[in-house]
Amino acid sequence: MTDAHPPGPPPDPYARPDPPDPYAPSGPPGPSDPYAPSGPAGPPQPGAPGTAPPAPPALAKDAGGGAGRDVVRDIRTEVGKVVVGQDPVLACLLAALLVRGHVLLEGVPGVAKTLLVKTLAATLDLDVNRIQFTPDLLPSDVTGQLVLEGGTDFTFREGPIFTNLLLADEINRTPPKAQAALLEAMEERQVSVGGVTRLLPEPFVVVATQNPVEYEGTYPLPEAQLDRFLFKVVVPYPSGENEVTILRRHNAGMDVHDPASAGVRQVASVADIERGRQAVSAVRVDDVVITYLVQLARATREAPSVALGVSPRGAAALLHATKAWAWLSGREFVTPDDVKAVAKPAMRHRLQIRPEAALEGLTPDRVIDGLLATVPAPR
Repeated sequence: MTDAHPPGPPPDPYARPDPPDPYAPSGPPGPSDPYAPSGPAGPPQPGAPGTAPPAPPALAKDAGGGAGRDVVRDIRTEVGKVVVGQDPVLACLLAALLVRGHVLLEGVPGVAKTLLVKTLAATLDLDVNRIQFTPDLLPSDVTGQLVLEGGTDFTFREGPIFTNLLLADEINRTPPKAQAALLEAMEERQVSVGGVTRLLPEPFVVVATQNPVEYEGTYPLPEAQLDRFLFKVVVPYPSGENEVTILRRHNAGMDVHDPASAGVRQVASVADIERGRQAVSAVRVDDVVITYLVQLARATREAPSVALGVSPRGAAALLHATKAWAWLSGREFVTPDDVKAVAKPAMRHRLQIRPEAALEGLTPDRVIDGLLATVPAPR
């Protein structure tokens, strides 16, 4: 495939260089990874290990069919009034919304995971519900339940899952019984209670958060549930410059719990989201790129350090994610660099590392880096 565009996502004109980190570790690099796939070194991969991919470039108006991207740019502007320095994470959320995907946000407390989702919700004309997952949560607290009324009749009372955007906060703090209440809803977009199946509203997106450093009293998500998430995005600390901006806003009296007080307004409707989805669906993917996607997915299953690789559902999720990323980048076709940009958030939660490899320090991100360097990309 001939690609006239330069390799790698184009630069973000709004991005500013971060100052050098005085606390960054120094010294020679660590030992090589005996479990990483071998082969000739490939081009540098976008994004630092363990973080969100680089954000697509700012979306400029174009001569034809640019209204959808204008709405995305407006959303980015409105969210930026409250949340600073998390454009790549916001881009993943928008991509998921455009392809009917769900997102798992993982980050230490205080990096604006919940705030980002709440602010994004304030820019959308959608129904939004939040569930604080706790150890005593029951499945009926999520899906709803049959309630006896009038002494003889049972009426179904909808749970908070009947919404457009569901924020599942600290999802790993509830037992598997309550976590399982999301399985059917996330995959089939329906809820079965009392022998009756009820469809969820459209659009329906689950954004879940979890804390990666405190495991006491938590319940790891099973592989079947992780596979239902389009992305697992690791939310990083902001840069030093962005953190200065955050503290200045706090010092000026900004109420982070009330996006409206910061001037955030609704700029997108359900119709806008549907138009964006249709545009993403029309993005062209050449057969050579589809073959590349399949090769990456199959390579995860054959890697000796991986006990569980990417499923066919995961490969399809990667395909849809690349189409959304290409559209957000202002193109009507997918390039191999789009695949590389979303490979980590789309695949890291679908890989299960063998215990002996994990003891050596191998992580899913390092495996994906090795595969991107060794699986030949089409040109």
